[in-house]
Amino acid sequence: MAIVVNKPLPEFEANATGGIKVSNTSHLGQVVILYFYPKDNTPGCTTEAMQFRDRYKDFVKAGAAVFGVSRDNMKSHDEFKEKLELPFELIADTEEKMCHMFGVVKNKIMYGKKVKGIERSTFLIGPDGILHNEWRGLKVPGHVDEVLKAVKTIKALKKAA
Repeated sequence: MAIVVNKPLPEFEANATGGIKVSNTSHLGQVVILYFYPKDNTPGCTTEAMQFRDRYKDFVKAGAAVFGVSRDNMKSHDEFKEKLELPFELIADTEEKMCHMFGVVKNKIMYGKKVKGIERSTFLIGPDGILHNEWRGLKVPGHVDEVLKAVKTIKALKKAA
């Protein structure tokens, strides 16, 4: 089942570092950021992870949980998380269930060959479990600040309600 902005997320469950299970209902009441990235320890993905790390306290203050998602296994994630001192958990989507559900698996050309890869994308889920924003095929510079701004908008709307 595909995801749609302004609709609840379909059911899913995934394992993350720290022995945590993440599902469509595990963080109700909290804003959730799911950022999908191609691979641990690659330049763009390292930069993106460090930017989320560096703004992590601002996300927590705004009431959001941050999760990175890639097809890497738990061992790779644990090492990546430790190396970069990431304060948030990483989801190991080794079977690509979440990647397909969120529609981030794309055909790419790498070194002249067609390969299946992950399109760098971020999804913002509201405290009600509804998908509020999506950013697809994004560029890393400035992106984390844009996501934080969107989280603060949700928080302001919630206070006004």
